[in-house]
Amino acid sequence: MAISAEPLIYGLIFIGVLVLVEGLYLVAFGKSISLNSRVNRRLDMIEKGNKRADVMDKLRKEMNQHKGSMGIPLYSLLAEKAQRAALAFTPGQLIGIMGIVSVVAFLGLTVGTDTDLPIRIALAPAMGIGGVFFWVNSKAKKRISMIEEQLPDAVELMVRSLRVGHPFASAVQIVSKEIKDPLASEFGIIADESAYGRDVGEALKDMAERIGLQDLRFLAVAVTIQQVSGGNLAEILDGLAKVIRARFRLFRRVKAITAEAQWSGKFLSAFPVVALIVINVLDPHYYDVVMDHPYFIPACIFVGVMLTLNLFVMRVLTDIKV
Repeated sequence: MAISAEPLIYGLIFIGVLVLVEGLYLVAFGKSISLNSRVNRRLDMIEKGNKRADVMDKLRKEMNQHKGSMGIPLYSLLAEKAQRAALAFTPGQLIGIMGIVSVVAFLGLTVGTDTDLPIRIALAPAMGIGGVFFWVNSKAKKRISMIEEQLPDAVELMVRSLRVGHPFASAVQIVSKEIKDPLASEFGIIADESAYGRDVGEALKDMAERIGLQDLRFLAVAVTIQQVSGGNLAEILDGLAKVIRARFRLFRRVKAITAEAQWSGKFLSAFPVVALIVINVLDPHYYDVVMDHPYFIPACIFVGVMLTLNLFVMRVLTDIKV
């Protein structure tokens, strides 16, 4: 019994697409673009001799360039994710990369499989566009997750700075130097904008809206209210840090509680597809008797729709706001 290797080749080609996109990103912008760098990217650029104003303009351009590109066809599907990931790639570059990896996927399908030409033409763009979307989405999730974990420490650092007598702008500057990316560069931009005359509350609000994180909105509102009405900002931020940590703990607890339901939904939706693939690999002629039946294709479409609907329903049921 011969087992087809084509499903494995499809998976390897998709993984190759992801590796290619990540490689292009690192080659184009260097290792300093990585969120795991010990020195945050803004300080790294300044230490290399770039002017502070030039660094601020470059980072602001990168972080805001995707906001104005949401009307571009096709690209609008991932513009919000690309903005939250703060990708240095421009929208045009990302679209070009989709084309490049689609061509690479087509060549891989041509060399590694015996798939018919129409199927290759359909699969290659799906792999290219899907691979780039998956890569951007994973970058955005990783960055937002790191910001959520860093934010309580950053707020507490600002509280300590305020209590020893530093002004708020200096506290923001200290945070931009003492913590790691991605939050370090975000606060560094706020510090630079404040130094050039922009209101700190407005800068924080802009950052919160760009990243889309509720805790950052709380921080922006707290600072804005204190600027208008006065009060002890250190005490306000100290209370905010405790609230953020409590929300974070509650969110993790809710995530742990709903994990079983989420994975049950994924398993129940994936099992029929996996079973179909395994049956076709082990016995390619298993469905030959029923494939010519007039209800076969409609039944397959119905099952596919119901499996997809199951994923969405389980996601809605387990999406608990904290």
